[in-house]
Amino acid sequence: MKEFKRLLKYVWPQWPSLVTIVICVILTGILFSASFMTIIPFLKVMMGREGIHGWVDRKICNTRYGMDFYVPAASDMLDPTKNLLYDLRVTSVKKNTAASLAGIKPEDKIVGVSTGEVPLPEKMPASKMMQILAKQSDDKDVTVYFSHLGSDEVKSEVLSTKNRPFYLDTVESLMSNISIGDDSVTKKQTVKLIIILMIFATFFRCVARFFQDYLAERVVNVALNGLRRDTFSHIVDMPIGYFSSEGPSDTVSRIIRDSELSGYGIKIILGKAIREPSKAIFTLAAAFLINWQIVVIFLCGAPFLGIAVGALGKKMKKASRKSLMSWSLMLGRLGDAISGLRDVKVYNQQDNERKKFNTINAKLLRQQNNMSKADALTGPLLEMIGMVISSIGLIYILNWVFNSKLGEEEFFTLLILLGTSAESLRKSSDVWNKIQQSYAAVERIFGVVDQPEERQAEGAIELGDVKESIEFRDLVFTYPKAPEPVLKGITLKVKVGQNIAVVGPNGSGKTTLLNLLPRFYDADSGQILIDGHDITKVTLKSLRDKMAVVSQRTITFNDTIAANIGFGKPGATMDEIIAAAKNSYSHEFISQMPDGYNTIIGEEGAGLSGGQLQRIVIARAILKNPQILIFDEAMSQVDADSESKIYKALEEFAANRTSFVIAHRFSTVVNSDLIAVVDYGKIIATGKHSELIESCQLYKRLYETQLMH
Repeated sequence: MKEFKRLLKYVWPQWPSLVTIVICVILTGILFSASFMTIIPFLKVMMGREGIHGWVDRKICNTRYGMDFYVPAASDMLDPTKNLLYDLRVTSVKKNTAASLAGIKPEDKIVGVSTGEVPLPEKMPASKMMQILAKQSDDKDVTVYFSHLGSDEVKSEVLSTKNRPFYLDTVESLMSNISIGDDSVTKKQTVKLIIILMIFATFFRCVARFFQDYLAERVVNVALNGLRRDTFSHIVDMPIGYFSSEGPSDTVSRIIRDSELSGYGIKIILGKAIREPSKAIFTLAAAFLINWQIVVIFLCGAPFLGIAVGALGKKMKKASRKSLMSWSLMLGRLGDAISGLRDVKVYNQQDNERKKFNTINAKLLRQQNNMSKADALTGPLLEMIGMVISSIGLIYILNWVFNSKLGEEEFFTLLILLGTSAESLRKSSDVWNKIQQSYAAVERIFGVVDQPEERQAEGAIELGDVKESIEFRDLVFTYPKAPEPVLKGITLKVKVGQNIAVVGPNGSGKTTLLNLLPRFYDADSGQILIDGHDITKVTLKSLRDKMAVVSQRTITFNDTIAANIGFGKPGATMDEIIAAAKNSYSHEFISQMPDGYNTIIGEEGAGLSGGQLQRIVIARAILKNPQILIFDEAMSQVDADSESKIYKALEEFAANRTSFVIAHRFSTVVNSDLIAVVDYGKIIATGKHSELIESCQLYKRLYETQLMH
């Protein structure tokens, strides 16, 4: 459970709430078991064998002196030969108690009790003797007169009364409100008192339950908020290569679905996982007070239950991990199908997409069924084991009842307490499965968190203004999981302020080369030097502060047009944003929109065309005012009129800046200061257009087939 311990980082700061939750759980368990303990006095009253007063006195005697007495049946009370109205028959004596030290043994008869102030009468009612023993103050000892089984000799011994229960005054205060005389009045008063106590216990238990559930939910919400925040914060500092190999949909699934499932695990732990066992513990404790031997017999089944729960939990964890992986695959499949729905339709690939989705969906169904099987098996299996243990325990209980070691009221109460404890354990039987299911999600989340961040050399320096040159020196680069390098020893040196066009066939490595400059990837070998500084030895922030990138993918955010343009320069004024928009020829269509610069660019692009969105992205780059510009097919979706205007603006903007341009159009390439021709991961030629058209066959072919169009 190592990963769950890591979640404590988000849970423990809320320790006041955790303490309150624990207190509420304990209070709920105590009041829950106390509600069932009222069954004994209730049955004592309704069955009328010894009455509530006699039962209370007998229990106090058991606590103070360590001995219990036989409760006569109705037939025994009517039999004059048994003399039970004037005898206290001892049924059990605990070791090292006042009774055992006085020599009293099971089966002895107590025939008299003296406090030293009142002479021993010839015959003393059994109820009176028990009352004196129960209520005697702890500063005065009491003398008992008793005889052993089979002997008529009456002995007298002094009983120590030091062990007076702390709660006796409260009990006496409560009992003083119950009449002793009229049996019907006594019953009515006692039942009313028990009902009132049950109402109060239920009220406070429900209040405690409310605070436990609410605080647990709040702790989970706060913890998940922090977990998602830190996970996302880590993700934006991770290398882009991770997402190229793993895919973004898996990461999105981990942040959204897996974090929710992780929170469900915390909620289970702070709720059901501690509440139901707490109820079981306190009901078992109450049963333990009635008869500990029988409770021990029931607890003998705990190891078997633990083994069963552990085995099923392992299956649940394994199935959950596979299920979460299938969820991420499904998310990726859905994203691809919906974003590319136009292509799916125009190429009539609906059936193919259905098959792919159905394959993933069927795999997910199998894994969910495996989880359901483990979950469904838990309850019946534990119930069967519990029934076997309960049956064995029931046989022992009956023996105790028939041997008069346990009263009928205690018998029924013990059954209810043990049954309630078993029910609480049954309710918590799926807790381990749910925790294992959640743990699989936690592992996946921390699997992302544990990924290394972008590497920055220890003691990296701040890169100053670019003044001299940018040099690519013998670069070799291979994408993760790719069979061979994409770049194979590229060397190129450009002067600051030059405009460099990079041309070559598709897949030759043009985009990859320029992705190494802002360190989206790190080369396998070789160096990139800016003014002689190896870019792996400078801080990432200072390196990227010098650059702006406009890629062939139009990247916009779900925000206003103004926010999208101002993304590269936080705090930019509206005048600066508008000026950048004018330079990219975006202002002309933005100003005509109803909300202007406050128009939201959503998933559908707010009705903007691809070319318009691309001009907004170009405006973002212009606003940043970088020293190095990287344009990767930046004008591929711009019409000819806009392209000529943008090219003119870029020509002015690129003055005194170093710009790298990947383009297929002649107008973008022909006037460059330097053209680098890339083929199969190598630069095969460099020069101006007029030179390359004569000396490089590949460039000439590209010019004739692509650049002219």
